[in-house]
Amino acid sequence: MLLVQLFQELKTLTLWQKRRPNLCEMASTLPFHYDTLAFEQWLQFVFIERISLMIEKNQPLPSEISLLPMAEESFKNLGNKANTLLNIIGQLDSLLSGRNI
Repeated sequence: MLLVQLFQELKTLTLWQKRRPNLCEMASTLPFHYDTLAFEQWLQFVFIERISLMIEKNQPLPSEISLLPMAEESFKNLGNKANTLLNIIGQLDSLLSGRNI
């Protein structure tokens, strides 16, 4: 499952956090909470949690997403170390948007 791969790769790159952002940081209304969270925090505490909950509750998943451009910008400082992470995020984009992966 791609969410598990995303989780594992964030841990591998030491981007997974133990401390949950505070309520103010989580209350952002901007895309990706870019004003209060790093992108990896948004992936962990918003995206993975919401998608997991939707799957658990058998709810329809988003049908048009585009996380890869934000991921490429956010993780460019990692260079080639980010390749697997970016590949997973690209696969999620394709899967949830109905494009072939």
